[in-house]
Amino acid sequence: MAESVEEGATNVVPTTLTNPEVLRYGRQMIVDGIGLPGQEGLKKSKVLIVGLGALGCPSAHYLAAAGVGTLGLLDDDIVDASNLHRQILHSEKEIGVHKVDSAISRLHAVNKHVTLVPHKVDLNASNALPIIEQYDLVLDCTDNATTRYLVNDCCVLLKKVLVSGAALRFEGQVSTYNYKGGPCYRCINPNPPNPDTTLNCFEAGVLGPVTGIVGSLQAAEAIKILASNESAYAGKMMLVSPWDGIMKAITLRSRQKDCVVCGDNPSVTSPVDYVQFCGSGKNKAYSNASTEQERITCKQLKETPYKHLIDVRPAVEFGICALGKSVCVPFGEMMSDKADLEPHIPEDTSEPVYLLCRAGINSQVAVQYLKEKYPNHCFKDIIGGLLGWTSDIDPSFPMY
Repeated sequence: MAESVEEGATNVVPTTLTNPEVLRYGRQMIVDGIGLPGQEGLKKSKVLIVGLGALGCPSAHYLAAAGVGTLGLLDDDIVDASNLHRQILHSEKEIGVHKVDSAISRLHAVNKHVTLVPHKVDLNASNALPIIEQYDLVLDCTDNATTRYLVNDCCVLLKKVLVSGAALRFEGQVSTYNYKGGPCYRCINPNPPNPDTTLNCFEAGVLGPVTGIVGSLQAAEAIKILASNESAYAGKMMLVSPWDGIMKAITLRSRQKDCVVCGDNPSVTSPVDYVQFCGSGKNKAYSNASTEQERITCKQLKETPYKHLIDVRPAVEFGICALGKSVCVPFGEMMSDKADLEPHIPEDTSEPVYLLCRAGINSQVAVQYLKEKYPNHCFKDIIGGLLGWTSDIDPSFPMY
């Protein structure tokens, strides 16, 4: 027979949460795997979000809303109009504002109980360790190889869990590294990709909802680890392509004993020069042209009565905007020898052929390719590409 409860008696479980916090997080706390202990774990946790762009914005929003006690917000960039289709913490009124300041303003409005720590810096080998060591878990929400390797190595050295996300065009991926003896990023990617053959969202584009899905998955994984000490993506990679209706997890190889940072005899015991290691900085701004004579400025192009101008952007970009008299020969097709170049190469070898792209990057590679294919002809790339044209020649040009 059940014992009677005396009138006015209560039996409240001791907790660090206030009544308003219990009300706020109640729908989350009643989920199996979280409960009161999990919510208290979130409250005392400290998470660093590296990058407040397309992945960092949804990640930060959901982690703040979930009640993570301290969020470190790291970025060195300002809000640009081209960010707004995917970076959901920022709005039109924040254009020109530092992304960290914009994020703090929005996140404070979401949850006043969360401590927000600004890091308005470019993460590098000299400052990464002292910043990352302040946190329990790190989210890599960047889009470049140099930062990925830097963050990974520091997390291994400091024994921090790393939740990594990436998105490009219609596809995204999420993985958790350095978790309970599992692999680190270098175990899976011991060598950086060739910067000449890799793209980021600036060059290839990205669908906004894809980044929202990836960032949300990163936040969900961080919440699971912090609240229940379990991981969904350790040793796995979740692949998503909402455009194609695909979502699947693949198994990654295990921790490698010969890994240079987390292996049995690591050779990387402190941050290294990641720009040198990866072969490029955060934004590829290198030149493959061997002489200045192989390059011209947008102003020089405007003053030149050119006959042959090849735009190496994808056809979909060429369809958005293009300079007069230009023809489209997509870079990918050119590099794979699928393009018929003969109609665009003049018989007169003294007539120069100009190469143009969005930012003056792929056009440099195209010049070198065509020089080898047609050694007697003259090829030149346009410095700064169409972005330079918009900046220096025609601000009304509808550049994206």
